[in-house]
Amino acid sequence: MTSHIRPALVMILGMTLITGLAYPLAITGVAQLLFPSQANGSLVVQNGTVIGSTLIGQAFTSPRYFHGRPSATSAADPNDPAKTVPAPYNAANSGGSNLGPTSQALVDRVKAEAAALQAENPGTPIPADLVTTSASGLDPDLSPAAALFQVKRVARARNLPEDRVRALVLQQTQGRLLGLLGEPRVNVLQLNRALDAMPPA
Repeated sequence: MTSHIRPALVMILGMTLITGLAYPLAITGVAQLLFPSQANGSLVVQNGTVIGSTLIGQAFTSPRYFHGRPSATSAADPNDPAKTVPAPYNAANSGGSNLGPTSQALVDRVKAEAAALQAENPGTPIPADLVTTSASGLDPDLSPAAALFQVKRVARARNLPEDRVRALVLQQTQGRLLGLLGEPRVNVLQLNRALDAMPPA
């Protein structure tokens, strides 16, 4: 019986050391060596302080900044832990709203946001990603159309020519990966940082 148990225990121990310790350490070392920024969360540092990540959206609400996609993430209600309250871009609770097309709450929210956007930029079609949430609730990117839709508001709030702000959006637009994968996109945090760095008119 011992002759059967011993090889099984040795195999469990050996595979645990290989797949649970040696392999993760080797991959972590390779990642830190070749891709240190990505391996550490693609953090954005400004004046020595971490201000965010290019992988996680942030709630920009001032008219002076480009706004990201709506976020449906939530957090525990401090007054009643059995309930939740909206907490946009809460990375600790990533997820969508799970509301379907027949949900009145979803219809009401989209209508309200569309009305606000239409007032901001009358007569211009509203890009879908400005009124729909992503599956994670943490999407850091916008479509170029969604960023360009906001140019008028941002330029007005900052007293900048629209052409300059539009050119900045186009400059910050990233193409498809290898020219094939994904869609063109604009990282909202990077765009807003570039906006803050623009000299005044």
